[in-house]
Amino acid sequence: MRGFAIAASLVLVLSVAPAFGQTPAPARPAQPPPRTAPAPAPEPVPFPAGSKIAFVNLQQIAALTAEGKASAARVEALIQKKQNEGNDKAKALAANQQKLQQSGALLSDTARAQLEKDIEKQQVDGQRFQQDAQAEINELQQELQNEFQKKLLPVIQQLALEKGLQILFSAADAGVIWAEPGLDLTMEAVKKMDASTKPVATPKP
Repeated sequence: MRGFAIAASLVLVLSVAPAFGQTPAPARPAQPPPRTAPAPAPEPVPFPAGSKIAFVNLQQIAALTAEGKASAARVEALIQKKQNEGNDKAKALAANQQKLQQSGALLSDTARAQLEKDIEKQQVDGQRFQQDAQAEINELQQELQNEFQKKLLPVIQQLALEKGLQILFSAADAGVIWAEPGLDLTMEAVKKMDASTKPVATPKP
């Protein structure tokens, strides 16, 4: 299925590219969009009766399940935290570098030497911080990936048993060029995983 995703992306790029370099049209007052009925959701394609082979898109499962979204949010939060910390360190370093450049000649030899030493330490600490931050992010990603796989495997196994499958492929890894749409069990896996990981409601007193 990888080929279809690439083709869709190319279509999107080609449809947007001609807009660049053109003279923009004069601005017009915004008009309220016409009210139209929402497009009906596409009907799910039934699984072919008697089929012993199917496939799922693991990337879509990770992106669409509540568990996958929560994991992605945790990684994004850590990345944002480290970026903010890195920005603070970079600003402090820049401030000292500017101080040395603008006022270095007015400082005593001792004060200037100390400032240069502080700048050198900040540079070393900044490089170490980047390395440690990347390692921490990678560790969290690996941990969450392992947890996700542990929760997904029983869901996949149950789905395969229910369908009476002999083989269940990963669409991205199997090199599938075309397959009957009904063989795609991705959304069924998403629903099953969400149901299996749904938090238990707290009983009302």
